[in-house]
Amino acid sequence: MSFRQARWNEPLVFEMGFEGRVGTLLPEVDEEVKGAVGEPSKLVPERMLRREPPNIPELSEVEVLRHFVHLSQMNYGVNSGRMYPLGSCTMKYNPIVNELLVRDERLAWAHPYQDPDTVQGILEILYTLKTWLAEITGMDDVSLQPSAGAHGEFLGVLIIRAYHKLRGELELRREMIVPDSAHGTNPASAVMGGFKVVTVPSDGRGCVDMEALEAALSERTAGLMLTNPNTLGLFEDRILEIADMVHDVGALLYYDGANLNAILGKCRPGDMGFDVVHLNIHKTFSTPHGGGGPGAGPIAVKRELSKFLPAPTVEFDGEKYYLNYDRPHAVGRVRGFLGNVVPLVKAFAYILSMGPEGLREVAEVAVLNSNYLMNKLRRVRGFSLPYGEGRWRKHEFVLSSKTLRKETGVGAGDVAKALIDRGFHPPTMYFPPIVEEALMVEPTETEPLEELDRFADAMAEVSRQAYENPGAVRRCPRNASVSRVDEVRASHPKTMCLSWRMYKSRLGAT
Repeated sequence: MSFRQARWNEPLVFEMGFEGRVGTLLPEVDEEVKGAVGEPSKLVPERMLRREPPNIPELSEVEVLRHFVHLSQMNYGVNSGRMYPLGSCTMKYNPIVNELLVRDERLAWAHPYQDPDTVQGILEILYTLKTWLAEITGMDDVSLQPSAGAHGEFLGVLIIRAYHKLRGELELRREMIVPDSAHGTNPASAVMGGFKVVTVPSDGRGCVDMEALEAALSERTAGLMLTNPNTLGLFEDRILEIADMVHDVGALLYYDGANLNAILGKCRPGDMGFDVVHLNIHKTFSTPHGGGGPGAGPIAVKRELSKFLPAPTVEFDGEKYYLNYDRPHAVGRVRGFLGNVVPLVKAFAYILSMGPEGLREVAEVAVLNSNYLMNKLRRVRGFSLPYGEGRWRKHEFVLSSKTLRKETGVGAGDVAKALIDRGFHPPTMYFPPIVEEALMVEPTETEPLEELDRFADAMAEVSRQAYENPGAVRRCPRNASVSRVDEVRASHPKTMCLSWRMYKSRLGAT
């Protein structure tokens, strides 16, 4: 039984099983149960009874165990690999104590339709968390409903839309300004919210071009979507001036919280002049990130926008916690119930354990690690540091491998694949698009000095190999569970397989 990657015309590894092999023994139905409800098979409607056994693999317990343990070993995580420097994603270590806390049966078995009087503990946690998040961001009110950062971002856009609609200006204010270095979800959320995206370029310092911003602002502007520090890891040091410019034309300032990890306890978006803030619980407040979730993306707003937060909100009347549905100006629910409670409880535990001084130290060490690694890598042959020459970065930085590509033919994607062979997850590649052959690196605060040095040594080794034997780099990875895929073929509509049914039909066609 092989676990190697299957070729196009070979069966996949999960096609296993042998007729008659048993991996579990189901218990007999209790006689007392039979006496109470009758023969269980008789309880199933005739039309729902199977005529043939299900077509599922028949395997022993040890075969199943080996299969899934092996799949877990093929995966990559902070707890199983080396540093995870995926820029802008803040792939920090998640404390195990948070995982243990959310397995408490009082949380696991709570039902969203329970009477609020029976879940006062959970409501207290959520209420306390939203007050903490408001304090950390310098805002006045918070909704915990959104399921992820982009989801919260979309809610923020809806709130901006509702604000202008209530003022009778929505038909006029149809433009949302987005910097050219912004996350791709920014323009996507703006378009989903019904706005036209206006892009403003970065200046030579890597910050928003102030002249271009001034030209873009008008009575048609609904808002400006910005993160600070920005995607290049640079702090927008003219943010107060930017906020005044946006507010002077009657627009709102939106904060993309992807990079909040860099400024925890040091400065707050609310104090910079932002009106709406989304938070990535999974990035900043140490809940698992990647693999599709579960995540959480709370939205924080200034007081004049609080009325637009979706119902229900968790409130406290001095004696008990309750759900407030009386919100006539709310934009409507963006998901069922109160939000993704499990990651929210993990964030609560993380903030509680860190305290104000601990959160400040998070930012300090994240920035220290970033600048230490940046100054080592900028000296590696073939790499350069575009924009903001001479300026310190915050939690992340963006290298360009343009010179390496020009001199050896080895590009950012090849560097990423070569790092896999050396045990490291690659940095973010080819983003932001304003940097040619970009590699965005974020070491986070949870990596020790020795690991930063190992990563720098790996990058230097890849560079040396690129100049000596570029073909070897372009053939990486060779030591991973999956070799390099044909990205063109993988995305072609004639070969793309999004389901097992598609795979079987293509297999039959060949």
